[in-house]
Amino acid sequence: MNGSRRPDVDAKIAGRFRFAGDLATDSTLHGVTVRSPEPHARIIAVRTAAAANAPGVVRVFTSADVPGARNVGHIVRDQPVFAERIVRYQGEPIAFVVATSAAAAARGAALVEVDLDPFPVLDDPERSEAPDAPVLHEHGNVYRHLTIRRGDPTISAPVVVQGEWSTGRQDQLFLAPESGVAAPTSNGGVVLDVATQDLHADRAQIAAALALAEELVTVRLAGVGGAFGGREDITLQIHLCLAAHALGRPVTATYTRPESFLAHPKRHPARLRYELGADHDGRLVVVRADVLLDGGAYASTSGPVLGSACYFAAGPYRIPNVEIRGAAVATNNPVSGAMRGFGAVQACFGIESTMDLLAAELGIDPIELRRINALRPGDRFPTSGQLVGDHAPVHEVIDRCAALPMPCSPPAPDRVRGVGFALGVKSHLYGEGMPEWAEATMRVDRDGATIVSAATECGQGVENAVRRLAAEVLVGLPVTVARATTDAGYAGSSSASRATWMSGGAVGLAANEARATLVGRAADFLGVDRLHVGLSGGRFTAGQSSVGLAELLGDDVVECSSTYRAPPTERGDPSTGAGDVHVSWMFVAHRAVVDVDLRLGTIETVQIATAQDVGRAIDEREVIGQIRGGISQGLGLALYEHLDAPGGRVVNAGLTDYLIPTAADMPEVVVALVEHPDPRSPHGGKGVGEPPSLSSTAAIASAVRAATGRPILRVPIRPDDIYR
Repeated sequence: MNGSRRPDVDAKIAGRFRFAGDLATDSTLHGVTVRSPEPHARIIAVRTAAAANAPGVVRVFTSADVPGARNVGHIVRDQPVFAERIVRYQGEPIAFVVATSAAAAARGAALVEVDLDPFPVLDDPERSEAPDAPVLHEHGNVYRHLTIRRGDPTISAPVVVQGEWSTGRQDQLFLAPESGVAAPTSNGGVVLDVATQDLHADRAQIAAALALAEELVTVRLAGVGGAFGGREDITLQIHLCLAAHALGRPVTATYTRPESFLAHPKRHPARLRYELGADHDGRLVVVRADVLLDGGAYASTSGPVLGSACYFAAGPYRIPNVEIRGAAVATNNPVSGAMRGFGAVQACFGIESTMDLLAAELGIDPIELRRINALRPGDRFPTSGQLVGDHAPVHEVIDRCAALPMPCSPPAPDRVRGVGFALGVKSHLYGEGMPEWAEATMRVDRDGATIVSAATECGQGVENAVRRLAAEVLVGLPVTVARATTDAGYAGSSSASRATWMSGGAVGLAANEARATLVGRAADFLGVDRLHVGLSGGRFTAGQSSVGLAELLGDDVVECSSTYRAPPTERGDPSTGAGDVHVSWMFVAHRAVVDVDLRLGTIETVQIATAQDVGRAIDEREVIGQIRGGISQGLGLALYEHLDAPGGRVVNAGLTDYLIPTAADMPEVVVALVEHPDPRSPHGGKGVGEPPSLSSTAAIASAVRAATGRPILRVPIRPDDIYR
């Protein structure tokens, strides 16, 4: 099936694909959110009378209208459905105006009067733990502390380098902003069509806020125009369901682009301090690092993001002595949460930048320094201490990337060329002891097989992947994928490089069970032992006899449901972080070639070469597409993207001022796929969506250092980092 097309591609190319914003009808009511203009304030009063009496307005909802849980959250339920007493970030929802048209709702929202008493703003994460810092939550200003120790981190080394690094606040900037439609159901519940990454997590939070049994809430996946972590958290889901349930009518909303910037969590800005020691031959002896993440106003996924940042802060290297100290803290800045790479991107920039310092200090080629220290099978992972198995081809990733062809064209006469190299590592799945499973059903009738799964297709190709995996088992039978809804079994989030691994595992089990059932029925039909029945070209054969699906089943339906459970992990030791905290790892290398104008401080990325450990490439075209997309986001973090919020106030919430790479900015991308099927994976494959963003940013920064001789302490890189 490697040449077949994705099931959604034709509709998307032709403009017929129905995204979440395309589902409203003429009878649907429209909602607009009223948001706080202040990043930190006490709410004195919310006056809604003028809005409620405005033409076309049906109702204005505030915290007083929430019948159930007033606070929700993807992991920690600390975020108000509507701010009630205090606002903690600019853009926090205060009210939801529902009207007969989007324009009437917007006019009504402008009439809601909110009296705020501003509080001191905590916008510097370095101050969050200071005694005089404003206290933002009852538990204080720390979402999580984590310390990881192995060996003797107090040991000295013959050669020591130190560096301080920082990364910016990057937005996922999916093309389709948040959108959805909610409608009441005849049984007193509600159904929501929405672009999301986790149907069941949305349902749980909606049901809690509306004080409904979860069975009364159905969430269906609507067309998703990109996600990248930005759709893991609740935004408009509860507001829509609350309004539809209370009013007995369908309600829709679609955010504006500036509103989208304010509404969903961003990549955590990070500050990283490193001390790296080695012997004179370049063998690493010790790493000591401090990782500080700006979590913004609410917890979101700051806890596990910090875990990811700290566990990968030592990179994929043999380092016997390790001390990583990490904290994710609260501020009045925009909420930080999940984004492609999930903390490992920031850590990669820190360790790889420090490796460049060490290479320069030792006079060793940067790639050779990485070869000397790269993990080998049988090593212990530097932070968790887990045994590294044969499915960790770090040296092959380095060598394959380094061997890829360089650009043919020389730099322009007024440009200086630089080449940089970086390694990245991240785990699959949730890890850290979180139980993990996925369910799927294979339904077979006379026309073929249908996969029923709640795995969310965000554009990454999970539908196509599970369809291919099922087709490998049900040879020749037509295989389709039903729309993902909470009526299907639990699948978890399309995040953490887990969707294909987990749901693919469940689909594989269900497909094998369905095949066994069909083979048994075919054996009975043909009057032979089941061991003699084969399946090929969609027909069941035994010798010269065969039977097709329609004849075999008639009007019957074979339905097989299965649950795949991930290999177990554990929470790391509370004092050292040691333990089997990850299921498996993904490794990647990037080499960047840049041309720099030293007078203007401008950078052209000429080429990105990458070798990526993919386990088994289920669909090579999809894998390469994911790699190109992830590199574009790594390029964005390196050179363009930062949501600026001085004093907690976002100043560039629009595509005029928040710059992202365009097609014209994308370099040549050269790809080598390193395939060593992972024995712990149910199908041999590894996640492919996150690694492209892990070390592409660090490689670009490394190339700019090589071209300019400047230290490049932060990303995105600004002109004054170069020409000053």
